[in-house]
Amino acid sequence: MARALVSLLAASLLLAGCDGDSLEQFGGPTMGSSYSVKYVRSASGPTVEQARREVEGILAEIDRQMSTYRADSDVERFNALPSGSCMALPAPMLELVSFAAELSKDSDGAFDMTVEPLLNLWGFGSQSRGEQVPTAEAIALAKAGVGQQHLSIRGQELCKDAPVQLDFNSIAAGYAVDRVVTRLGELGVGSTLVEITGELKAVGRKPDGSPWRIAIEAPRDDRQVAQKIIQLDGLGVSTSGDYRNYFEKDGKRFSHTLDPSTGAPISHNLAAVTVVDQSALRADGLSTLLMVLGPEAGEAYAERHGIAAFFVTRVGQGFASHGSSRFRELFENEEN
Repeated sequence: MARALVSLLAASLLLAGCDGDSLEQFGGPTMGSSYSVKYVRSASGPTVEQARREVEGILAEIDRQMSTYRADSDVERFNALPSGSCMALPAPMLELVSFAAELSKDSDGAFDMTVEPLLNLWGFGSQSRGEQVPTAEAIALAKAGVGQQHLSIRGQELCKDAPVQLDFNSIAAGYAVDRVVTRLGELGVGSTLVEITGELKAVGRKPDGSPWRIAIEAPRDDRQVAQKIIQLDGLGVSTSGDYRNYFEKDGKRFSHTLDPSTGAPISHNLAAVTVVDQSALRADGLSTLLMVLGPEAGEAYAERHGIAAFFVTRVGQGFASHGSSRFRELFENEEN
């Protein structure tokens, strides 16, 4: 499954001051992008080979279950079912559908896992036929098959009362990060930085006792620029933005982030939003939700729910940035 936006810089500063003999690292391709793991290995900790095997086993499982880019995945088999069908699904998939349903309900539908037909229509989905600006009639037709409310969990089965199609891309990477961090902890790893397609989580400290530090990327589509540096311990981070995956038509930019209520790309001036949370899954879902809501409604939502969020809005030819109350509590005293 592809994540077009890699939103956090795995900057070289992460390794500054580390003892190369005690800091292990590995990575590789996944979900249409890449993953990386850095961890401090103790005497009883796993070797790189052992850790890599465990991590890639988790990633392969998630791919088999949730990838919309392979016809034999569980999600694609569910998507192919007609309205009124039910299908037994693995517990992790049902867990994520339930999580998404809560986000959708709490945001009046701003977060929705069933926008795959709209993504395909605009040229951003796995089954798209190229970027295009569809007609109002085509959007209305696609919207008829969209809506989180059409899904229901019955025991170990997921059912749909409309021909909806699931897309886990907005939360799968965050979920994967949490799974990997948890598994490494079970193997005896107490300090690690795990990044999967731009979503990440850090636990513990580097070998020299310094914290894991990551860079929040400035919303530029020409190059990667660190806008703000934050320290992490036990926190996950996710950024959503409109500055990497988009197309232009007649001088207008069309973002890959779609508003389920309109069936069209977002059109407000929020360029990017970063969410920090103990759960990388929650951070992943919330960054998408806030991006859809936009600057005013998104900031109000973050304040109402105590979310640590960092907003970057377009102002003229430049940008303005600020953090929510919770974000400032966590990071206002840190140097940039």
